[in-house]
Amino acid sequence: MALMNITDTGLTIEFSGRERPWIRRGSLTVPLTAVRRVTVVDNPLRAAHGTRKGLHASGVAKIGTWGLITGPRQLVAAYRGRPGLRVELDRAATGGDLDELVLSLDDARQLAQLIEQRVGSHR
Repeated sequence: MALMNITDTGLTIEFSGRERPWIRRGSLTVPLTAVRRVTVVDNPLRAAHGTRKGLHASGVAKIGTWGLITGPRQLVAAYRGRPGLRVELDRAATGGDLDELVLSLDDARQLAQLIEQRVGSHR
C-alpha cells in the first residue's frame, strides 16, 4: 500500500514494490498549489472510473491509471477494506497528466485534515 508524506510545499506518495510496475513510477510529488479538494472515501475502489491501464482484480484492488479516454485521469492504488483519499488536482499544476489521486491509506482522515490545513495556508 502507498505511503503519503505531507510537507509545507507538497504531497509525496511512495508506492509499494507491487504497485510500481502498474503505476510505472516509484513515487509522485504533487505541489500543494495543485490540490483543489480532498475527500475521505470509505471505499476507494468505487472512486476509480473509466478505461484503465493497470491492474483490476475485481472487488479486491485497482492499481494504475484510470479515465484514459473520457477522464478524469486518475492515478489509483486502491484496495478492498481500506479507507482512502480522493485528491482532486489542477491538471496544469501537476504537469498536465493527472486530474485525481485515488489512494488507500490507513490514516486517511488524519491525512485529509493535514492536507486541508496545509493547502489553506497556501491560498
